[in-house]
Amino acid sequence: MVLIIYAFIMFYGAIQVAPADFWIGSKQSEGIDNMQTAFGGIFGQGMWIILGSITAFLVSQLIDVTVFHKIKKLTGEKWVWLRATGSTVVSQLVDSFIVLFIAFKIGNGWTWQLVLAICLVNYAYKFTMAIVLTPLIYIIEKQIDNYLGHETAQKMKRAAMGIENE
Repeated sequence: MVLIIYAFIMFYGAIQVAPADFWIGSKQSEGIDNMQTAFGGIFGQGMWIILGSITAFLVSQLIDVTVFHKIKKLTGEKWVWLRATGSTVVSQLVDSFIVLFIAFKIGNGWTWQLVLAICLVNYAYKFTMAIVLTPLIYIIEKQIDNYLGHETAQKMKRAAMGIENE
């Protein structure tokens, strides 16, 4: 996140710097009349993508944690797959929409139809990957139990949940 914010600041600064005279017309022979305009267009769009990504990340992470804990409250220690995969599929829908809305609807004037079409394709991929990767949750949990020992792993889980160890 810090690197993304740093990139945003650097892009903004680079776009604001007055160009050298040689730079502006340096690619006219290749069909680019004004390099500064091209530079600003490309990196300016990148700034919208960064803004959309940061916003989407923050909002979707809050949603992911909220949904995860609500499912865990209902299911307890059972159904790890449901809380992990369920929270991911909900939060990634929000993430997919927010980043495209900010970066391309607001930042580039895309139509709602185009934003929603791309959002659905992105979300279909994220949804599929969340389902396909679900078995890894159980494989990793088993490996942790084997490495730490079942009792130690359970104590660590209870401590993470704020439950006193018995």
